[in-house]
Amino acid sequence: MNSEKEKWVLLILLTIIWGSSFILIKKSLEHYGPFQVGALRVLIAGILLAPVAMLNIRKFPRKRLKWLIVAAVAGNFIPMFLFPLAETEVSSSIAGIVNSMMPIFVILIGALFWKFKTTGRQMIGVAISFSGACLLMLSGAEGDSLKIVPILWLLLATLLYAVSVTTVKSKLSDVPAKILSAFVFFFILFLPSLITLASTGFFKNFEGTKGEFIGLGYVSLLSVFGTGLAMMLNYRLLSISTPLFASTVTLLMPIVAVLWGVLDGESLTGLQFAGGFIIIGGLLFLRAKSSKA
Repeated sequence: MNSEKEKWVLLILLTIIWGSSFILIKKSLEHYGPFQVGALRVLIAGILLAPVAMLNIRKFPRKRLKWLIVAAVAGNFIPMFLFPLAETEVSSSIAGIVNSMMPIFVILIGALFWKFKTTGRQMIGVAISFSGACLLMLSGAEGDSLKIVPILWLLLATLLYAVSVTTVKSKLSDVPAKILSAFVFFFILFLPSLITLASTGFFKNFEGTKGEFIGLGYVSLLSVFGTGLAMMLNYRLLSISTPLFASTVTLLMPIVAVLWGVLDGESLTGLQFAGGFIIIGGLLFLRAKSSKA
């Protein structure tokens, strides 16, 4: 598979996986607190990737440790807590629309700190898709009052994601995706997530009830697919495309979130159909060869 086809396959896979994360976070929060959900998500990913990290320990990029820490903390640790915290007060629809701002943050951070070149076509494509994401989520936001603090948490998480992807592209793109994910979750984040989980009283209060195991199942799905596997795919996508292209996954994710809502009994409105078509239209515009995304 050539890189042009591969990056679109990866984008679709990431859209499905990360677009399903919002409902998994919501279900997990029915059984655990936001800090427990975030810590479990990182910890389980670290356990699963431990063998890969240990087998490739000699490939650890020691000279670029500071960049690895920046990418890990900004993209794989702090946001894991900010999203569950926010979703205790706002709907997953609101979380989805705020997360769709990531390409805009990527453009700003890339231009300010990494001197990434962004074409006019790319910016127009992102703007079109973002307007579609806003339209798509309007009906989901009906009846929700916009609470400032959780919105700020979501904005911070999205900004940190942009910091992470631009850092990976600039300083770590030569590290194989699977190895990079293993280093991030095992060597960098395993201990902090373990300490965080212990501080919530998880190990002391866990009683092995049915509800706790159901919640653990949701978090495990979120961790295995939405964290471990997704980050491998994302790092691979970053190595063969641009941070802006990789970030457009956040514009497609609301479509998956809406489909989950339909499966959960919600109706699909004409407004949501229109939003979905606009998002796809923006990405097709962005895909044009002249953009070199």
